[in-house]
Amino acid sequence: QVQLVESGGGLVQAGGSLILSCAASGRTVSSYDMGWFRQAPGKEREFVASISRIGGRTYYADSVKDRFTISRDNAKNTVFLRMNSLKPEDTAVYYCAADSKYLSSSSTHEDFFGSWGQGTQVTVSS
Repeated sequence: QVQLVESGGGLVQAGGSLILSCAASGRTVSSYDMGWFRQAPGKEREFVASISRIGGRTYYADSVKDRFTISRDNAKNTVFLRMNSLKPEDTAVYYCAADSKYLSSSSTHEDFFGSWGQGTQVTVSS
């Protein structure tokens, strides 16, 4: 089982940028398809982005497309989420997720992912 630890969250003004990191231990991220989810207060956890272990295919929620970029560095055993042009509605706890199944563009529900980090808070002020 892989252990995931997110970092990089914080407070940023609207229009600003943040880079979230997800460091893995116990297993290498090269063995997993990886994803980012977020949960705002009073809302369900929602899919943000995912990246496959083969080919590095990326998938994004429509709400973050063209603003967020998911990437992975297998040598550093880390997955990143670069967030640009942040909006107040991006405020949420962001979670890193991993699964050994081969995911696809339809694998956007949290049930597809078996391993989760503890989350990192992102707050965007207007």
